[in-house]
Amino acid sequence: MNGFWKNWKALGLVGSIFVSGLLGGCAKQGDGSIEIVNVSYDPTRELYEAYNPLFEKFYKEKTGQDVVVTQSHGGSGKQALEVANGLPADVVTLALEGDVDVVAKAGLIDPGYVDEFEGKSSPYTSAIVFLVRAGNPKKIRDWNDLTRQDVAVVTPNPKTSGGAMWNYLAAWRYFEKQGASEEEVKASIKTLYKNVVALDSGARGATTSFVENGQGDVLIAWENEAFLSLREYPGKYEIVIPSVSILCQPTVAVVDAVARKHGTEEVAKEYLQNLYSPEAQRLIVENFYRPADPETYALFVNENPGDAITVIPEDGKWINDKVERVDIEHFGGWEAARKKHFVDGGVFDSIYER
Repeated sequence: MNGFWKNWKALGLVGSIFVSGLLGGCAKQGDGSIEIVNVSYDPTRELYEAYNPLFEKFYKEKTGQDVVVTQSHGGSGKQALEVANGLPADVVTLALEGDVDVVAKAGLIDPGYVDEFEGKSSPYTSAIVFLVRAGNPKKIRDWNDLTRQDVAVVTPNPKTSGGAMWNYLAAWRYFEKQGASEEEVKASIKTLYKNVVALDSGARGATTSFVENGQGDVLIAWENEAFLSLREYPGKYEIVIPSVSILCQPTVAVVDAVARKHGTEEVAKEYLQNLYSPEAQRLIVENFYRPADPETYALFVNENPGDAITVIPEDGKWINDKVERVDIEHFGGWEAARKKHFVDGGVFDSIYER
């Protein structure tokens, strides 16, 4: 798929414009099929392109009803605000629980959504890794290397990107784990972001800046996004797994107020529940996410996986990297993490010099 990364922004823009003009409260198309809209974040584009036909077939066989799924992609934080402000999503599949909370606090998602589906409504997880150019010319091994004066960093903006929040928090945990005081951690994070040469609004934009535009020496990336780059550009990049990562838990939810208005509650819930099916979980693995289903997971894990693992695209297996993957509860949960680090006037604003 030559030119794939180059074209994503144009495609995403068209998709967003198209979705913004959809529905107007009507869930049925002229041919009688039901239409639902899934508002998601950038790196899930390929996953849902594969999943939607699978679900449409499943739902037709189960109910006899045709369903068409329309996608919208962008930075997760930005997408959450769009839905909260009126983008008509029947479901959201965002980068983190904190972004779904934005939609819930707008009165569009009923309380308790985190417990509606298995695994805290997270049908797949991921991790944060580094993508470097082949041969790793700057010898980047861990987060401290990203503070060196000779290293240029690419990462999305945590004010608009959920993946960027995961990146930031993983870095924070690394410096914290070195025994640094909070002020010392802030200083290290400030130095890291001083080295950022491209702060795109979303993860896919950051990938484009790195792999297509040649910016930077290292991309801080979703694990699946890094492996997609390896697949698209064999021999040009390699992945470095830092000693500290984070358990990234993308979160899904029915946008209850919209689904009720459209009469799509049943199909919207089925759409998300079916992500846990064996067929969908296999697609999740094929798109380099980590499946939630233990049986599917076991098919792709070595006998001794340890506490943290990462996928190997050549053989579809996972390997043990013995990496710490801290979870969001270490930071007090998403509400506390957002309030401290990412709101206007938070820690990120205090350390990032625009």
